[in-house]
Amino acid sequence: MPNAAATWHLCSSSRLADKRSALLHNLRMEPADLLSRVRDHIRRLELILPDGEVTVLVSGGADSTCAWHVLRELGYRVSALHVNHGLRGEEADEDARFCRELMEAEIVDGRGGTTEVELREIRYGFATDRLRATGHTASDQVETVLYRLVTSGRATGIKPKREDGVVRPLLPIWRRETEAYCRAQGLDYRNDSTNRDTTRGLIRERILPLLREIHPAADDNLLRALEQRPTLQPALAELIGSTTGSKRLDLGNGVQLVREYDRAWLERGPVALEGAVRWGEWMIESELAGLKVRGWRPGDRLAGRRKKIQDVFVDAKIPRSEREAWPLVVRGDEVVAVPGVVEHPEVKAERVSG
Repeated sequence: MPNAAATWHLCSSSRLADKRSALLHNLRMEPADLLSRVRDHIRRLELILPDGEVTVLVSGGADSTCAWHVLRELGYRVSALHVNHGLRGEEADEDARFCRELMEAEIVDGRGGTTEVELREIRYGFATDRLRATGHTASDQVETVLYRLVTSGRATGIKPKREDGVVRPLLPIWRRETEAYCRAQGLDYRNDSTNRDTTRGLIRERILPLLREIHPAADDNLLRALEQRPTLQPALAELIGSTTGSKRLDLGNGVQLVREYDRAWLERGPVALEGAVRWGEWMIESELAGLKVRGWRPGDRLAGRRKKIQDVFVDAKIPRSEREAWPLVVRGDEVVAVPGVVEHPEVKAERVSG
């Protein structure tokens, strides 16, 4: 028989869970507010073109059903696709039937996978010729952060847009809000009985409730930690990881990291040429309006001429190691002066020391 302290703890936890359940069930849903937040998220990250077509990968659950309905309400041309993995027999067939009847979903056979990773790869292997959207929410984001922290030590989450083009328009929305939205709109949805048996289900059903006992705002704080983490590292890794073509990354404070094939360099600017501008060893001045100073970029040409700046550097015997740091005076995309090499009557450039 449990002691009094243990009994109190179990009852207290039960009451907390009951209060949370009641709170979520009675949550007032303002569909217009949810629509506005999803619209802002899509526009800010350019996930879907205005009036564009998108196929929602639907399971029949509240999240994907909400995504399907919300995107239609926002004016997108929406279709639905349901992948039947056949793992739950008659229940899986009922999910497929539900998606077909409610959302006119295309049903495809996704049998063959056993692990969560294999099943996900199968799902994302369909309809690759079109833009696809999933119903991932902020709740999924929190669960993913916890999972990746534990398994890899990295506080990374779900990307709003995958490399293969799959978008996540509901990432600013919590799961409790998708359920409340469906209730407010009179939309039925299905519950997957096997969710609790997955790794995500373990986090959802056991880990997160314990964290909420430590602090009621555990979910929000975990999401805030993800949003506040440095975002430069993944972009930097992507830039350096590929050696094909050219790419640039804004490092802030007017500095950019530029990579062209297997070379990389830091580039400042462009800086407005108002008064005197110091650029490395050069002091540059001009009274002409609309001029700027920046570093060399592949493809730059002299204004009014076909000659490339790269050829100008070669003719002037400027060492390759110095070209990336050499200042150019530009108006728009046209190079009007190359200090020490190509002069302009109204641009003064002097090499200084110290």
